[in-house]
Amino acid sequence: MELLGIGSRVKHPAFGDGVIVRLHVAAYEVCFTQFGLKMVGKDYAAWQVVERIPTEESVSFTEAEQSLVRILRAWAGVSLENVPLGERWKGGKMILQAEGIQPKEIPVETFFHKIVMMRDRLRVLEQNINAHKKLDDEDKVNLQQYITRCYGSMTTFNVLFRDREDYFVGEGSKE
Repeated sequence: MELLGIGSRVKHPAFGDGVIVRLHVAAYEVCFTQFGLKMVGKDYAAWQVVERIPTEESVSFTEAEQSLVRILRAWAGVSLENVPLGERWKGGKMILQAEGIQPKEIPVETFFHKIVMMRDRLRVLEQNINAHKKLDDEDKVNLQQYITRCYGSMTTFNVLFRDREDYFVGEGSKE
């Protein structure tokens, strides 16, 4: 079995599309579109190799990272853009407090990152629904309406975004 190099694209039966980002002695470190980083043994044979990069080819981390960004955007519509937090929130913290319980502090940047991840995952879900071969148009429209309602529920968090084009847009806000 020929070893795969950094930047090789694979399709795993359980984790889906991924790119090898690091080589270890007995395993590949693979970044999967929907599941993040996973270790996969070098002797694993059940995945499909979509694009093989030879191990002897030297690829810098920057080149591999750029390839990964390009592949993730093309395959899953994952937003790897830097979505900026509004200036007034930088360095801020959220305090969750209930009576009789010690307050919990969360950096606004951490919370904002989770909101952006939620938005990106909704977009991927939307694309998967629209591309699904077994759903008819009526089913796609019905599922799409749920996603639009989710966007609408998330509009409260638009105050955190620096740029309007990054906002959540619900049903009532469609232009």
